[in-house]
Amino acid sequence: MTLESTESVTELAGRMPPSFSLGVAAAAFQIEGALADGGRGPSGWDAFAQKPGAIVDGHSPDVACDHYNRLPEDVALLKELGVDSYRFSLAWPRIQPDGRGRLNPEGLDFYDRLIDQLLEAGIAPMATLYHWDTPLALEQRGGWLNRETAERFGEYAAAAGQRYGDRVSQWVTLNEPVSVTLNGYALGVHAPGRALMFDALPSIHHQLLAHGLGTQALRAAGVRGGIGVTNLHAPIRPASRKIGDRVVAHLYDLLMNRIYADPVLLGRYPNLPVYARPWLRSIGRISDSDLRTIHQPLDFYGLNYYFPVKVALGRGVTAIPADMHKAVARLPFHEVGYPEFSNTGFGWPVAPGHLGVLLQEMRDRYGAALPPVYITEGGASFPEPDTVSGTLQDGERVSYLASHLAAALEATAPGGIASGVDLRGYFVWTLMDNFEWAAGYSQRFGLVHVDFSNQERTPKQSFYWYQALSRARRGQPTG
Repeated sequence: MTLESTESVTELAGRMPPSFSLGVAAAAFQIEGALADGGRGPSGWDAFAQKPGAIVDGHSPDVACDHYNRLPEDVALLKELGVDSYRFSLAWPRIQPDGRGRLNPEGLDFYDRLIDQLLEAGIAPMATLYHWDTPLALEQRGGWLNRETAERFGEYAAAAGQRYGDRVSQWVTLNEPVSVTLNGYALGVHAPGRALMFDALPSIHHQLLAHGLGTQALRAAGVRGGIGVTNLHAPIRPASRKIGDRVVAHLYDLLMNRIYADPVLLGRYPNLPVYARPWLRSIGRISDSDLRTIHQPLDFYGLNYYFPVKVALGRGVTAIPADMHKAVARLPFHEVGYPEFSNTGFGWPVAPGHLGVLLQEMRDRYGAALPPVYITEGGASFPEPDTVSGTLQDGERVSYLASHLAAALEATAPGGIASGVDLRGYFVWTLMDNFEWAAGYSQRFGLVHVDFSNQERTPKQSFYWYQALSRARRGQPTG
């Protein structure tokens, strides 16, 4: 009996509610390539990737997975996989090269083709408006430190809604604003490479304002699909019961989780502890008008979950994530590892039970204000060869996905620790190996192996497992 036809697949499929959605997620900058083709303008990530030492081994995103030129092939893989939905991102600089004004007809047409081919394949499109590729012209004027970027985002959202609103099933305004602020503006390990530490905080408010303006613009455009936002969240725990560790764990929870979700879901920023106010003063005074704009009714809330975080007082080299060691050593606290868990290729702990804890925390904090939830990203990288001659046996990834999906379903089932959370779906990160930001091509997350020397796509064992799961939940044969 093969792995993808075991009883565990049938059992897991049977635990999913009838309307539960299985999907995969991807991002334009990580897969499209063709950075100078089809009228696309440059992004902040284009410029960052050209800096010496910014990307592991000098890897370039210029080609990535060549998805721009291999669109039909990749949609065919999605159809073969059998997922309900595909979460992709629209590249802002491909649609609006300067981040304002003129729209690019070739870019608009590309996403028309993608959406239409998805629909023809029976796959619901989930479009993310912003997955980190800020148009370079806006980045050069301050990017998310500049309020103007939020205003320009609202205009871009309106254009996208008018063009695709009749066909997109769901809209995500922003992907992981916490990662943009922390990695891009505070630590400088991602684009735009600013190492501003706590002075990066205005980028939080401007991104949340962009979410609100984008949501308003999509609704004004009359889009048919539901609207939400997605952020990276993690349960935060102190490394010990010492008061210092507990204080910094509370601070980290504010900075990673609540400072993003509270304004969106509750219409207010969290109360800041007195000791933290000097560090956080740069976010400035927030108007009631801005909070009303940010606090828009949502059709869903997206959680990206990869690992829990444990925090200790004092500076130190963190165990995770592996690409941020030097930068985070300057913080007044540091992350410590979870030796009881195995690790992914990125050094992240494999802790599926903490996904249930995260869902419980979201329920307890937001109650009736929490809309239906999607796990909009979940997945893992593991060391894998650059070239394969057949199906790669990635059993670690299968185990990772099965355990995390099971944990989410168990937690939100009646009697579960997060009972009451309306969990609507799970999206695997990602369809195929791609350009993994500052890690270049060194971390492979895909269900499909990509040989970057010739762009050959080869489904892995995890692809066939997820295919079997998709079939099982529909009552189709899995063998």
